[in-house]
Amino acid sequence: MAEKAPLPVLDDFPVKARDTIRYGDTDMLGHVNNAVFSTFLETGRTHLLLTPRRLAPQGMGFALVRLVLDYRAEMHWPGEADIGTGVISVGRSSVGLRQAIFQEGQCMATAETVIVLFDLTERRAAPLSDEMRAALEALRIA
Repeated sequence: MAEKAPLPVLDDFPVKARDTIRYGDTDMLGHVNNAVFSTFLETGRTHLLLTPRRLAPQGMGFALVRLVLDYRAEMHWPGEADIGTGVISVGRSSVGLRQAIFQEGQCMATAETVIVLFDLTERRAAPLSDEMRAALEALRIA
């Protein structure tokens, strides 16, 4: 049987974001509802795409086209979620991201997501510019 890879730590990621865990994020089992994990990942992606400046040009945005999420531990209220995000691949119009969610330093979930640059007028994928590609490559992780 293959040995499991160690869970990431927040410092493994070049982009870090934080979100507040709200009481309303919990479910009847007393832990953060599974759907909220996806919202935390969105916080991490938007931090990568919008700060310190908006990566997509006017008239374009990024659309999520794939999300693979592995739950690693229960999250509880109250507290904060720290989200790490890094680039693992850059395609013609798509970007692969590795993300993880942490609470008090413990990895609670890991995810791989794919986003696509989307032309809002044409309503289809658009190629990444050389400038965008360079900015994304600067955030690449192993």
